[in-house]
Amino acid sequence: MSKLHIDSVTKSYNNKVILSDVFISCRKNEVKGLVGRNGSGKSTLLKIVFGTEKADFKFVRVGKKIIRNISDGRNLINYLPQDNFLPNNIKVGTIIKLFLPKKTRDILFQNKHVLPFLHKKNQDLSGGEKRIIEILIIIHSNAEFILLDEPFNGVSPIMRAYIIEYIKKMKSSKGFIITDHDYENVICLADSIVHLKNGFLKEIKDKSELVELGYLTKSIYTNNNKA
Repeated sequence: MSKLHIDSVTKSYNNKVILSDVFISCRKNEVKGLVGRNGSGKSTLLKIVFGTEKADFKFVRVGKKIIRNISDGRNLINYLPQDNFLPNNIKVGTIIKLFLPKKTRDILFQNKHVLPFLHKKNQDLSGGEKRIIEILIIIHSNAEFILLDEPFNGVSPIMRAYIIEYIKKMKSSKGFIITDHDYENVICLADSIVHLKNGFLKEIKDKSELVELGYLTKSIYTNNNKA
């Protein structure tokens, strides 16, 4: 089974260490939750893996192929950025044709959450509507591994639940690394969790460790376990 292997990622800004010898891996059929405080470097790490951010050093491999840049990772790794990235003055149906191969674009053309927007221009959609289109396009790309940065941003609770179930369904054929301020859904969705703090990434074997690390308060952890 194909595996995304990320090792020895180091990144500094103005002599401040953001990432220090970070290791993370993800297999198909796995959702990896990446958590940490704001500004801890989660987005930076995902951008480095995808290739839009330079690292001081990195080693990224999918299967036996070493990924040095975006071109190397084409059809292997795709990334959903925090900010909207689809062109505005183009109809959604045309955007889907531009971004996806025919075998997968037809899935979106028949999706009940996409159908109402096919003939609308992207600029006429709300932030949440744009986010749904973006997520589905990224997930249905040819990439084997999907990096999702703040997928729940601006999305209604109903659509958030839909996205969660959609990821669960799609992980049978893909691997996911996901980070979001909505940490509760990330923690519940993830098969495994890693925590980023002070440049160091720690694998979480028990959710109680997130309390010890100061990421969750004891009351939040207790309430989540009761749910």
